[in-house]
Amino acid sequence: MTRNLLMAASAALVLCVSAAHAAPPANVAAAVSDPSRSDADKARDAARKPAEMLEFAGVKPGDKVVELLPGGGYFTRVLSAAVGPTGKVYAAVPANDVEKAKTALQKGNVEVITLAAKDFKTPEPVDVMFTAQNYHDFHLKQLALDVPTVNKTLFNSIKPGGTLLIIDHAAVTGAPVEVADTLHRIDPAIVKAEVEAAGFKFVGEDNAIRNPADPKTVNVFDPTIRGKTDQFVFKFQKPKG
Repeated sequence: MTRNLLMAASAALVLCVSAAHAAPPANVAAAVSDPSRSDADKARDAARKPAEMLEFAGVKPGDKVVELLPGGGYFTRVLSAAVGPTGKVYAAVPANDVEKAKTALQKGNVEVITLAAKDFKTPEPVDVMFTAQNYHDFHLKQLALDVPTVNKTLFNSIKPGGTLLIIDHAAVTGAPVEVADTLHRIDPAIVKAEVEAAGFKFVGEDNAIRNPADPKTVNVFDPTIRGKTDQFVFKFQKPKG
């Protein structure tokens, strides 16, 4: 009898711990469940898993966040709600997109800023730098970026102890950076090596949006794989000292 009771108690404890781990922080849960979010944004949640991404990034109320290349603002809006009125989100876009982005994104605690490759600087040091499905773009031939310089400018904009979260489409292991142009993918090992070379410390990865069924050999916009690509999520930290 005693043994059965102990086993039951242990099982209940495991369930409680699992349930506690499964629940995102209150600010993140509220941001994702916000009834004002559009149906279009909510329809993308299953594939993009915003609660898991923001929780892994460690986004807290009051944080200063910069989102690199926010696109249509899917994550911008969730980040804005998660940091709350005492926080700030800087949406960093190329110079030729600034006015358009201001119309679409700049409101409340969101401010659009220019993303310059050589001298990028946020208005203030940020707690979190966040970029989704964009790091591979640093290697596009048409941009001709000096990636080490770009990564160093990103490093300089983050507070000591701050976080850089990178989400991107995975290429096959050993794929050259040129697949950024043809497939819009990148080998995760390349990202890790480049970012660490800028001074960041790799602190972990999240597998919430990995998809082993993705062959990784087709363009991410191909109808057969769009929205279902194998994506890696890397978390880096700027050393405190």
